Amino acid sequence: MRRLAIIAALPLAAPAASAPAPAHAPAPFTIAESGEGFAHLQDALMARRGRDFTVLIAPGVYRECAIQQAGRVTFKAAEPGTAIFEGACEGKAALVLRGKGSTIDGLVFRNIRVPDGNGAGIRIEIGDLTVRNAMFLDSQEGILGATGDATRILIDHSTFSGLGQCDETPDCAHSVYLANTGEITVTNSRFERGRGGHYVKLRSPHVRIDDNSFDDSAGRKTNYAIDLPEGGTGEILRNTFVQGPNKENWTGFIVISAEARKYSAAGLRVDGNAATLAPGQSKSPAFVANVSGERLALGANRLGPGVRAYEERRP
Repeated sequence: MRRLAIIAALPLAAPAASAPAPAHAPAPFTIAESGEGFAHLQDALMARRGRDFTVLIAPGVYRECAIQQAGRVTFKAAEPGTAIFEGACEGKAALVLRGKGSTIDGLVFRNIRVPDGNGAGIRIEIGDLTVRNAMFLDSQEGILGATGDATRILIDHSTFSGLGQCDETPDCAHSVYLANTGEITVTNSRFERGRGGHYVKLRSPHVRIDDNSFDDSAGRKTNYAIDLPEGGTGEILRNTFVQGPNKENWTGFIVISAEARKYSAAGLRVDGNAATLAPGQSKSPAFVANVSGERLALGANRLGPGVRAYEERRP
């Protein structure tokens, strides 16, 4: 797909016949290990297919996308927050990942929409995934994927804003929706201004969701902050939650095993969190709603007026 051209100012040629040739703008996509430059990200991936390498991405707005087919690839912004992607490959995402492993560092994904309602910044289909210092803005989905393997997924120091939908298609999209049989970690990240669905929905036997903020005060038609629909153990620690007034489902902040009891939730630790209601929210949600039938490890969570600490539900 095409991207917006990045136009560099070129020096004016002097009238002398011996004037040097104008300087050329560097290629937007550079292989860190070799210095090779490419006009398009997909060309860089194909040139090094099967190997482990880093692609440095110059500042710019890129209306293109890429599919990783092998190897371990790091997609790194030369300057964090300045490399912005707005395209989608295969009607899925800006980056469709099918290698052994992928790292995304400092990129921005925005305004991504596709006909099936799941337009994402990242679609992970094979391999491990690490996302750091990234932003996902005003799209149908931030990160989506199911590997079916015991992979490791880490999301750290990233922002998810204006994501999700339940109006465009029969099934909702979410800020983050991931599944594997290994572990999923979400830390030090911000979730805000949701536009439908859940903020974090994970299908995994082991999760770690620590030190994040979930600000739903400007959300619209949103559901849970954290949904573990098939259970799962691990920890949910030191997060801050604000539930807004414009909910599609206001009944819980954190909901366990609402769809199935596939993974044990016994001992899931929920401790050191803070949860409040935004002005205009008159409901009384449960901070933790447990459908697993198993005993969780609930610690000292700080709950504002109107937030009930715990609720057990039947399947």
